[in-house]
Amino acid sequence: MPKIKLTLEYDGTDFVGWQVQPNGRTVQEELEKALRVLLGHEVRVVGAGRTDSGVHATGQVASFFAERRLPKSAYLKGLNGILPPDVAAVDMEEVPDEFCARRWASGKRYVYRISNRPVRSPLRRRTHWQIFPPLDVAAMREAAKHFVGRHDFAAFRASDCTAPTTVRELFRLDLLQQGDEIAFVFEATAFLKQMVRNIVGTLVEVGLGKRPPDDPVRILASRDRRLAGETAPAHGLTLERVWYNRSSRSDIVTE
Repeated sequence: MPKIKLTLEYDGTDFVGWQVQPNGRTVQEELEKALRVLLGHEVRVVGAGRTDSGVHATGQVASFFAERRLPKSAYLKGLNGILPPDVAAVDMEEVPDEFCARRWASGKRYVYRISNRPVRSPLRRRTHWQIFPPLDVAAMREAAKHFVGRHDFAAFRASDCTAPTTVRELFRLDLLQQGDEIAFVFEATAFLKQMVRNIVGTLVEVGLGKRPPDDPVRILASRDRRLAGETAPAHGLTLERVWYNRSSRSDIVTE
């Protein structure tokens, strides 16, 4: 039985998240239903990241066993003809039987987008957090430097996060500005639940002048979620890439 690795793109607006759950529509459920039609048997897929309700992806990865070998076109054309319009397979390859989309992942890139103009944008409403007062990008960049490196991010995880350790290494946190759009680019080996959104919420408060740029130092040391900023809305977040067989900071940052 071939082991398949799929790269997926989806609009997370109408999903309650990646993982199958009883309270709503999920990406995993839609993918498994479509694969059952394509392959003619039940399939259980494993995803590289359990994106939350409303979070998007351009580079989510899923792996599964198929009982028969099909050409790449069957997945990129046939499967996409079965999947709903808000999910698509954008790449496919056969991988070793031992491969696991989640356990083999050695790095992820998330991008959070903000629309920072004084009027709302209908075209960005599903993909950007719209903030109307002007943000001080220089101050946010200064504050962002304090997050890069190996830290205990307990103050920036969700209250229901069950990770056994809250220490993570953040390789990259860049703020890219193009006109009235600001993109926060995060790269790390792994993330805590809502870690990116909680960091963005804190940086936005710096950009609004509600916090000094060195406040992240105090918050990290405290390990107290109550001292950090609000959780940024889910719809501004996109999982853009998952790396495999990467072992160093330079490997992740330079691509």
